[in-house]
Amino acid sequence: MSTKNLDILPRAVHLDRDICSRSETAERREWWLTNGRGGYAGGTLTGTLARGYHGLLTAVLHPPLGRVLVLAKADATLVDSEGAWPLGTNRWSDGRVTPKGDVQLDGFRLLGRMPVWRYAIGRRRIEQRIWMDRDADRVHLAWRLNDPDASAPARLDIELLVNGRDHHCVSQPDSIEPQIVAEDGALRLEYADGFRLRLVAQGGAIEPDATWIDGFHLALEEERGLQSRDAHLRAGIARLDLAPETWVGISAEAEPIETHSRHPRPLKTDLDVSMANHLERDRALLEQADRNVPELMDAPPWIRQLILAADSFLIARPIEDMADGTSVIAGYPWFGDWGRDTMIALPGLTLATGRHAIARHILATLARFIDGGLLPNCFPGAGESPAYNSVDAALWYIEGWRAYVETTDDEASLVEFYPTLAGIIDAYRRGTHHGISMDPMDGLIRAGESGLQLTWMDAKVDDWVVTPRTGKPVEVNALWYNALVAMRGFAERLGRDPAPYQELAERAANGFRRFVRPDGRGLLDLLDGPNGDDASLRPNQVFAVSLTASPLTPTERSTVVEICERLLLTPYGLRSLAPDDTRYRGRYLGNVRERDGAYHQGSVWCWLLGHFALAQYRVTGDAERALALLEPLADHLSDAGLGSLGELFDGDPPHAPRGTPLQAWSVACTLEAWWRLAPRR
Repeated sequence: MSTKNLDILPRAVHLDRDICSRSETAERREWWLTNGRGGYAGGTLTGTLARGYHGLLTAVLHPPLGRVLVLAKADATLVDSEGAWPLGTNRWSDGRVTPKGDVQLDGFRLLGRMPVWRYAIGRRRIEQRIWMDRDADRVHLAWRLNDPDASAPARLDIELLVNGRDHHCVSQPDSIEPQIVAEDGALRLEYADGFRLRLVAQGGAIEPDATWIDGFHLALEEERGLQSRDAHLRAGIARLDLAPETWVGISAEAEPIETHSRHPRPLKTDLDVSMANHLERDRALLEQADRNVPELMDAPPWIRQLILAADSFLIARPIEDMADGTSVIAGYPWFGDWGRDTMIALPGLTLATGRHAIARHILATLARFIDGGLLPNCFPGAGESPAYNSVDAALWYIEGWRAYVETTDDEASLVEFYPTLAGIIDAYRRGTHHGISMDPMDGLIRAGESGLQLTWMDAKVDDWVVTPRTGKPVEVNALWYNALVAMRGFAERLGRDPAPYQELAERAANGFRRFVRPDGRGLLDLLDGPNGDDASLRPNQVFAVSLTASPLTPTERSTVVEICERLLLTPYGLRSLAPDDTRYRGRYLGNVRERDGAYHQGSVWCWLLGHFALAQYRVTGDAERALALLEPLADHLSDAGLGSLGELFDGDPPHAPRGTPLQAWSVACTLEAWWRLAPRR
C-alpha cells in the first residue's frame, strides 16, 4: 500500500521514548485489537502482562462468546555478533522485572488501529507491528530491521508462550497439556478441549518446547483485588532472520477441531498482504464516514481515531434465520453484548460514522429478542436464556429507531418494525415483567423488585443492591416521554393515528413535574420509592435535557445543566453522585465489594459527557462551548486504552482511569455528541 493511501489514517496516538521506556508511564498504557467476532488481543506498551486478559490471541472457541486465551506472549530477543538484547519485559510475582526490554523501546504509535513499536539498539532500529485478521481468530506479529548497517547479520529469537484457559481465569503450571506437533518449521497444538492452535514462522522456523513459566505478576488484577499470579506454557522458540526493510514474523490461528479435518490445511499468510488488508479496512472505514457524514472530513484527528475505535465494538451475532445478525460488545476485555449498552451506543457507533446498514442490522437483530416489551440486559450464551433485567433498554431501542429514521429516511423499515415499537409502548402501559408498568395516576413508569436492579446503575454484590432505585427513576421517565413523542412522530409519518401517543406524552409530561425540586437543585432522582422520594444528586437528570424530546421548561432545563456542571462535571465525564453526599466515594479501588460500592457512588462515567454536552447546547445554543467539553478526551486517547475511551474515572482529581479500558458507549456518546454539534458551530 502506498504512503499516499495511508495519509487518511489519523495520527492521534504517538508516544515518545520518555513515556515508553519508563515502566510507571508505559505499563498503564494498553494497546488492544479486536477481530469482529468478540476475540481480541491486548497488552501493555512494555509487553508485561498486567491483566489476566492480556495476551496476543484470545479466541472465540465456544460461540457466541466463549473466549479462550491461547497465545499469551511472544518475547523477542535481538541476537547478532556483538550480543543479545531483549525486546520484551516481564514483571514477576517476587518483585523482579526481567528481562527489561523496555529500555530499548524508542517510541510507539498507532497506525490506524495497528500498534507499532520502535526499538533502538545502538545503530540498529527495529520496528514491530501487531494486527488481527477480521472475522477470524488469527493474529500476526511482524518485525522489520530499519538498519543503516545492513551488512551485519542479525536474528530474532522469540519465546512463544501459550495457554488454553477461559479469559476470565488465571493458570497454574501443568493445568493444560496440549499435544505439540512440529511440522515444516511450524507448530500445531492440539487441545483436549477440542480446539487447535497453529503457530507459523514467516521468515524462519519454530523449534518445539514444553516448559511451564510460572510467576507472572498481574499488577492491575492485584489492584482490583483479584488473583494476580499467572503461568503460561512455552510451546516453542522461533528463530527469524532479519533483513533490511523486510517483514518477518509469527502468525497464529486458533480454531475448533471439528470445523476441519484432523489434518488441517497449512496456515499460509503473506505478511505484507495481510498487513495491507488490515490497514485498508481502516482506510475504507474513514472514507465511508467521509462519504456519508461529510462533516467528519474536517474532524480533528482524535475524533477520526474514534471512528476506527467504534468498529472494534461491532461483532457478528448470527441468530436463527438471520445469518448477518450484528451486535455490540459493551467493552473490552471482559464484557459481552448487552441490550442497554448496545442501544445507547448504536447512534454513535453506526449513524455518526456513516454505517447505516449496520445500524439497521443491529435493530433488526435485537427485535428478535424482545419479550413482554422488554429487551434483554444480557444476551444469551450457548444454551442460555436471555436476562430481561432492564427497564430502560427497550426505551433506548425506540430512541435508536428514532435516530435511525431521522438519519436515513428508511420508511420501509419503519413500516416493518412499527408493530414491534408499538408493542413496547403497550407493554409498558399495561405492565410487564419485574413490576414495570405505567402508573395511571401520573402517567409515569414505575419499576423494580426486591433484590433486583433494573436501571443502568446496576451494581450488585451478592444480595447487596448498591444503588436500589425501585420506584420511578428520573431517566427512565425522561426516556418514556421521549419514546412517546417519537412514536407520535412515527404514527404521523406513516399515516397512523398519533392521538394515543400524544395523550400518553401529555400525561407523562404533567407527571414529570413531580421530579422538579423546589430548592433549585435540579430534579429528584427517584419518585415513590420504598422510602419515599430520593433527592440524591446524580447525573440521571441530564437525560431530561439531552434527549430530543424534553418534558421540562427552558428554565428547568437550565437549572439541571447548572447544578450538574457545578457538582458533577469533570474533564472526563459526570460523577455518579455529588461529592457533598455522605455516600460519595472518590476512588474506584479495592476488592470487588469495595469497587462495586463506588461504581455508582461518585465514579466518573465517560459516556455521560456526550449527553451533558448535548444538554448544555440545548440550553445555551452555543455549539462551540459544548464541543469544548469533549476536548479533554483527546488527551485520554494516549492514556489507558490507547486510541479509545475507557469506562470510568475516579471522582476525585486527578481522575485516574478505571474500569474496562475500552467501553462502547464512551466512544459512541462522544462521537454522537460531536456529530450532532459540529455542524451547528
